[in-house]
Amino acid sequence: MQIGVGILGFGTVGAGVAEGLLKHREVMRERLGVDIELKKIADLDITTDRGVAVPEGTLTTDAESVIADPEVRIVVETIGGTGIARKFVMDALNAGKAVVTANKKLLAEYGVEIFDAAAKNGVDIYFGASVGGGIPIIRVLREGLAGNEINTIHGILNGTCNYILTRMENEGLPFDVVLKDAQNLGYAEANPSLDIDGFDTAHKACILSALAYGFQPALSDVQVEGIRTLSGTDVKYAADFGYRIKLLACVAREGDEVEVGVHPTLVPFSHMLSNVNDAFNAVMVNGDMSDNTMYYGRGAGRAPTASTVVGDIGDIARNMAHGEVRYARAAPTYNEGRIRLRAAGDITNRFYLRFQVADKAGSFAVLASALGRAGVSISAVAQKSDAAKGGYAPVVVLTHPAKTSAIDAALAEIKAAGVLDEDPVKLRML
Repeated sequence: MQIGVGILGFGTVGAGVAEGLLKHREVMRERLGVDIELKKIADLDITTDRGVAVPEGTLTTDAESVIADPEVRIVVETIGGTGIARKFVMDALNAGKAVVTANKKLLAEYGVEIFDAAAKNGVDIYFGASVGGGIPIIRVLREGLAGNEINTIHGILNGTCNYILTRMENEGLPFDVVLKDAQNLGYAEANPSLDIDGFDTAHKACILSALAYGFQPALSDVQVEGIRTLSGTDVKYAADFGYRIKLLACVAREGDEVEVGVHPTLVPFSHMLSNVNDAFNAVMVNGDMSDNTMYYGRGAGRAPTASTVVGDIGDIARNMAHGEVRYARAAPTYNEGRIRLRAAGDITNRFYLRFQVADKAGSFAVLASALGRAGVSISAVAQKSDAAKGGYAPVVVLTHPAKTSAIDAALAEIKAAGVLDEDPVKLRML
């Protein structure tokens, strides 16, 4: 049996997918028992050399003709964004074509609409490369851990941020210097906001929530903190306490509420996520039967991302060969209306707090009293007297678990007391 594939978008990922399909056609046929043939590739630019020799007549500038081609049964969207990519994905689904996409922004913002269209038309949509690039975390949640209640998911899902944090810690460099190096090396875009402000990770966290809990929150409701304002001082002080700062996607369920957020987080040196460095990604999932499992690898790049996309194409082709549609009716939004997003203030965590406090008697009592009145218990304190300047010294406080609203109330009281030289720093702890 032969299955035709059409690719929309011939950029980095699209070219990698084309290369994979052409290079591994024979081995995939042997493994899957179905012949997957690359029929068409659509892109506005079909003259630039992508380093892939495609058969003559494969390239076109007309994406709609690819979707309409009766020989194309699987449409692969690698355009990105939520503009024309959304239209093409919906057109393909409504035309009865299976879809493979790596577009996390599209799924995070329009996932409910897209999954509903797949179910309505009885076709598959696969999106394994949308989270973690070459890491098979989507497949793990859809299949491997399908028999588990998922308690928590913690993920390092942005290689740019992880590269920056690794170098800030290892070399003691400030954020701006490492960011510039990351841009020069191609790890960061000229405009790095999507990465360093946490929104790329937030898109992925929304998708993980949908898969784990059948609930996909609106991106605008998700609490997102990036690393743009992270100080090397806090990286150093965290290490003094035995922690490493990572930008984590945090997804968890308690009762009928789901927590979804992105935060710079202190992770203990002993934790496996603490040792994921440079541009690598990792996701740790805690299930009620599986306990902790971790998935590690390259989270971006042409080859790793294309590898997952090609794997998705192979899965769909095998389904088609056996007359199956595996996921159309298993839309990952089955709990919409039955569970809700937990309010940010109700989330309980341990916290790292740093204050620049007037170096005089009674100043620490102000901090301790305010935290006590808010019901926040202190687990460790360190005053960095050697870093005092202008009559103020850094004081670092680690707390026991406390509601975010209680921490915020204490910080507001401390700021109003007039003993600080600058706003306090608040970071979550794992």
